[in-house]
Amino acid sequence: MKVNSFKSLLLASVLAVGSLSMVPTKYAEGSISDLKDEKKQVEEEKKEVESQISEKENKISENQSKQEDLVAQINSLDKQITDTNTKIEEKNAEIEETNKEIEKLKAEIEVLKVKIAERDALLKERARSVQQNGGSASYIDVLLGSKSFSDFITRVTAVNTLVNADKQILEDQQRDKESLEEKQKEVEAKLKQLEEAKANLEALKAELDGKKKEKDALITELRAQEAELEVEKSELEQHAHDLHEMSAEIASQIQAAEEKAAKLAKEAAEKKAREAEAAKKAAASQGSGSGSSSSSGGGGTVSTPSVSSGNWTRPAAGYVSSEYGARTLNGRADFHDGIDIAKSGSVPIVAAADGVVSKAYYSNSYGNTIFISHYINGTEYTTVYAHMSSYQVSNFQTVSKGQVIGYMGNTGASYGQHLHFELYIGGWTPSHSNAVNPRNYISF
Repeated sequence: MKVNSFKSLLLASVLAVGSLSMVPTKYAEGSISDLKDEKKQVEEEKKEVESQISEKENKISENQSKQEDLVAQINSLDKQITDTNTKIEEKNAEIEETNKEIEKLKAEIEVLKVKIAERDALLKERARSVQQNGGSASYIDVLLGSKSFSDFITRVTAVNTLVNADKQILEDQQRDKESLEEKQKEVEAKLKQLEEAKANLEALKAELDGKKKEKDALITELRAQEAELEVEKSELEQHAHDLHEMSAEIASQIQAAEEKAAKLAKEAAEKKAREAEAAKKAAASQGSGSGSSSSSGGGGTVSTPSVSSGNWTRPAAGYVSSEYGARTLNGRADFHDGIDIAKSGSVPIVAAADGVVSKAYYSNSYGNTIFISHYINGTEYTTVYAHMSSYQVSNFQTVSKGQVIGYMGNTGASYGQHLHFELYIGGWTPSHSNAVNPRNYISF
């Protein structure tokens, strides 16, 4: 329900009930039935508002649950991000150590390069010497040139030493080259692994940061929605409070109107009793009976029905064209909430009992219509007179049993001249739930 509709309804109702409180000695326009209808509408509005409040509370609860889930997810992501940052720092430290190791290795490589270069030079020198001296023949010459056996042994040892030294140089050369190549491969592989691991961790961190950003945006949106729901709920609660106060005020005005109507009905009954007593005394003193209350007129005017004794009287002359209860109307099942009395001509309609006119107005369905409230032996009754050609009374006018209040007609949703007469115990209701068969009270 929109806010403006609440405010409009509240303003209209406050003005309506306010007019009653400002005029305590007379009724404002409208009727007890109108007030009851309005109170019912207010209660229905209040019920709908309370339902909307409950719906808002459910949505707020759902929103808060979603927020709790998101907070848990964000906390988990924060932990993963922290762990990932730690791992990245560890990898950076390893990379730094590896780079130091690489620098150290580079220095060692430079030393090896120098050694290798020196050995290469030595080997080249040896090769050149061997080539110049005829290769292995020079070693034989050295041995043959011995002056003694001891000198021979010395020379053999020297030659072996030279040969072994050359062999060792070659082996060291090969080993150092292989070691250099192996170290280069190891360092390059290790550095590559570290760089890849770091890249993977940075990619993971970027992914986690993206997810956290999405969750943060979602929780911001949910918090905004929660704030909006809280505002809407607060407005609805204020509307419910206003409607509750309005309903209480209307109930107070209904009570005041019913008490006023009861007072007027009582005064009217007492006045009629006094008039009847005075008429009885006057008739007794004159020694003659009173005439009927019937009247007639020219041009097809029908006399008013004779006034019955007791609390009720027939509201119009004519025949009963449709009884109270279930019937078929236009080929469809229908329930008739009253009795129809039909007659041609200008047919007067009278009040069925003493009472106060609670409403006299035109309705699209009932046509010219009168509602009269009656208080008989402490019980409230309401009579309805519909489809009249015209009515002769006004709202809150006191009427007596048998008093002409209008004339039979064919206004509103009618199918021919007739009086549609309804009788209720209590006030009139749109559902007609408290309508009763008029024959239970009146002879037709």
